[in-house]
Amino acid sequence: MKTFKAIVASMAISGAALTGAVSTAAAGDYNGDFMVRIQGTYLNTDDDMKSAISTGAGNLTGAVDTYTTNSVLPTATLTYFFNKNIAAELFCCFAKSTVKIEGAVNGEVGDTWMFPPIVTLQYHFTDMGPIKPYVGVGAQWIHFFSEDTGKNATGATSINIDDAFGIALQAGVDIEIGSGWYLNADVKKSFLDTQVTLTGTPFGTVRVEHDLDPWIFSVGVGYRFNLFGPRYTEPLK
Repeated sequence: MKTFKAIVASMAISGAALTGAVSTAAAGDYNGDFMVRIQGTYLNTDDDMKSAISTGAGNLTGAVDTYTTNSVLPTATLTYFFNKNIAAELFCCFAKSTVKIEGAVNGEVGDTWMFPPIVTLQYHFTDMGPIKPYVGVGAQWIHFFSEDTGKNATGATSINIDDAFGIALQAGVDIEIGSGWYLNADVKKSFLDTQVTLTGTPFGTVRVEHDLDPWIFSVGVGYRFNLFGPRYTEPLK
């Protein structure tokens, strides 16, 4: 509940700041070249699977299972429309996650902050009146930082998580609610791999080849306007 309240407050503050910022650029315009969205997002890491684990004492694959915890967080997107159908979107946020292990050893391995931007090229359907579905394909990069052993079940002295990069798929819908504003729902699926390295454990250095295939579910509000001035000679509807 505290997390939900924090997201709602963050969305309200961000929405107020967004309104003040874009009002100096242009009034809301459904034919605009730029859109900003503020969302609440559920990040499901979808990685509770057997991982390849190697140690100084041998291979532990099959003996343990590693996974990272899911997160609820505020997010934002910036979208630029090249024309009425084609657009590019940048999705961004920060999240904190805990790495856990189960099996021969149980407990928390460590925790980390993540910066996981996604860039997609989108196609927007414009023949359904106020309902604007879209699909996209692109790439995600996850930068892990401030890693810490936390409640360390492995006895490691340090933890390091390699950055991850992979493809991303997307589908969503914007629904017009007036004056350039939209309601938005969006889902993304990414396919990435990373390596978790633990040093100083009783087994020596432990390396975990970890699959990250997150589902990212978002809902929020969007505002569309002309940042660089009107360009279109025909309505986008």
